[in-house]
Amino acid sequence: MQFTSEQRLDDAVLEREFTLGEIPGILWTPGSASASAPAPLILLSPPPLGLRKTYPRLVARARQSAADGFATATIELPGSGNRPRLPAAEQARADLRRAMEAGEPVSDEIIDALILPLVDKAVPEWQAALDALLSLPEIGGPVGYSGGVISIGTRLAVVEPRISAAVLFAGSFVPRATFEEARQVAIPLHVLLQWDDEGNDRQTALDLFDAFGSKEKTLHANMGGHTGVPQFAGDAAAQFFTRHLK
Repeated sequence: MQFTSEQRLDDAVLEREFTLGEIPGILWTPGSASASAPAPLILLSPPPLGLRKTYPRLVARARQSAADGFATATIELPGSGNRPRLPAAEQARADLRRAMEAGEPVSDEIIDALILPLVDKAVPEWQAALDALLSLPEIGGPVGYSGGVISIGTRLAVVEPRISAAVLFAGSFVPRATFEEARQVAIPLHVLLQWDDEGNDRQTALDLFDAFGSKEKTLHANMGGHTGVPQFAGDAAAQFFTRHLK
């Protein structure tokens, strides 16, 4: 991990951009790292739109987490930002657009081609980032995961024992294979669902929540579209992490 820039935000949060091989990322830590004990860590997974496009949302969540005493880190997903495109996913995205414009159902084949290559590549990258982040003296465990493509979070919850709790956003397509993985998830989950999400199959999201094997799992559903998550829902997610990571 190589840090490439550093700035102190108005509320004293330290923001550092880094690269991990070809992967860009951002780390936010609360207060003075040298003056406090190592902070618990939240992995903040962005949607596949690029870190620059989603930065305002990410930094707002990172600042809230810092106020609660957490370090937060994000990395650019495969095929996003300036990273090389994923050819199979690009073709699937074109097929998805054609199906939606024609008013046709989106097939399992399109969903698999769109999501599974992203999951297969993103999960090992998150694990490598976690290795590097936990080697920093200002960061300790436990670790939480919050974000984006729900199939990535599901896979990580199964294969990464260092993640103790997760906040998942039900707003992306879900391959059939993810349902099998969901049954193996055992960590506490807090799932956010926008009831009127124009790009999300509500019933699929409900079925996936039902499939999760966790003994503690909460579904927080609110009216509104994809980007209309109310502030109080974000506050509830923050309280979930405070409960499980401190």
